[in-house]
Amino acid sequence: MLRTLRCPARLPIRNARRCAASTRQHIPSRSTHTAAPTDEYGIPTQPTWSVNDLLSSYPKPTISPSKLQKLHALSALVPPEEGTPEHRKLTTEMENLVKLVEAVKLVDTTHLVAPESSASNDVPDGRIWAEGTGIDLESEAEKMESSLEGQAGHALLNHAARTSNGLYVVDSDRARR
Repeated sequence: MLRTLRCPARLPIRNARRCAASTRQHIPSRSTHTAAPTDEYGIPTQPTWSVNDLLSSYPKPTISPSKLQKLHALSALVPPEEGTPEHRKLTTEMENLVKLVEAVKLVDTTHLVAPESSASNDVPDGRIWAEGTGIDLESEAEKMESSLEGQAGHALLNHAARTSNGLYVVDSDRARR
């Protein structure tokens, strides 16, 4: 039920909005959910939910030290020593990331329609272009190939200390395993 109060006819718009907003009364529904407090424009003054609250309802995965070691090796990074505070912090952060990814995987996307131009397994193109504009990837690739066929850029190889099959050779700081 709305209660209407008469406002003076010649109020500035800002005051008229406040007058109109102040006359509304919230009628409690039968649900136990309480409405979040809002400002005069209906925008909540406090957050109504958070990602942390949502993720706290999902089980936390565990990452073993060997798995963390393998992830570092695949990323060509040096892992922190096991048992250190840095190792515990990194493990916790990785477990939280895995939990987030698993929560995203649970989202039901079966009702979404894939664009006709892409196969269902392709990643959709995230670029925003006006209709009829964009980059012609085939022509760009052809330009790159044609420029590489000539000697463009190969003159610098003559100044390198070591080369192999038209590529620079550099020493690595880390031995391969």
